[in-house]
Amino acid sequence: MRRTLLAFALAFALVPTLAHATFSIVARDPQAHELGIAVASRFFSVGSVVPWLDARSGAVATQANANVTYGPRGLELLGNGLTADEALKVLLRGDANAKSRQVGIVGADGSSVSYSGPECISWAGGRSGPDYAIQGNILAGEQVVIAAEKAFLATKGSLAQRIYAALVAGDAAGGDSRGRQSAALIIVKENAGYNGGSDRAIDIRVDDHTDPIKELGRLLGLAETNYAWTAGWTAFTEKRFADALAAQEHAAELAPENPELLYDLGVIRLAAGKKAEAISALEKALRLNPKLKAQAAKDKDLDALRDDDRFKQLIR
Repeated sequence: MRRTLLAFALAFALVPTLAHATFSIVARDPQAHELGIAVASRFFSVGSVVPWLDARSGAVATQANANVTYGPRGLELLGNGLTADEALKVLLRGDANAKSRQVGIVGADGSSVSYSGPECISWAGGRSGPDYAIQGNILAGEQVVIAAEKAFLATKGSLAQRIYAALVAGDAAGGDSRGRQSAALIIVKENAGYNGGSDRAIDIRVDDHTDPIKELGRLLGLAETNYAWTAGWTAFTEKRFADALAAQEHAAELAPENPELLYDLGVIRLAAGKKAEAISALEKALRLNPKLKAQAAKDKDLDALRDDDRFKQLIR
């Protein structure tokens, strides 16, 4: 019995506490109609705890002695028309442990707030401005959030690239004072998920890694390709062929050696009236993956090519 109790006590001692070190950025791109969160921590699977997003209402990062109910409750408050600051006040009201909470909120209207309770473990604090909130606890120092803010504001490109740059800069400035373990990045936009059926445009996590931010960057390259590919194919299924072509051409620029992506580019080019360009994309796709010949031979989306000699040679 003593041995069992000792084993239980040791196992319990290894369970991480809720007061885990984290730094995050919550942000909005009003032109692209996107909301995003990037977060890193010396904590297993930080992406399963901190980020909460809704494309129509806003985004919430709840951390330090995290109260995970702040996520769904915060989004509901934002959805009911409250600003980020107003939502924060409601969340903190009546919370007996409010002094140990840390929260970053950005509303779909661009309002923002970063809160660090006085009992968060040092260094803890944040910075905010229109469309962004940055915060962290148990950090190497204030320079972490300063560097993250500077990188976010200076970086050009997509919202995903900008919040990732903030994460990289914060980590380079010292990041979590205890080290690294996990990271996550999520971008939401209305109907930007698979087949337009969800709002999750990008959703990537590194739950346990010696260099989670670098690994997150590798995944981000794949995720941005998939984001554009999904936008292209969704537009194609909705017969918005000009929009489909623009998105799929962008995806092909990001991943020019992906045969399945190039195959879909051929389909979309054909639908957009670019027959010669469609065959060129299909030629490269089938060269990279000859197994696609069987699909092309019976794909109804390619019926307009059945009498073309170049196409006949491709599927022979």
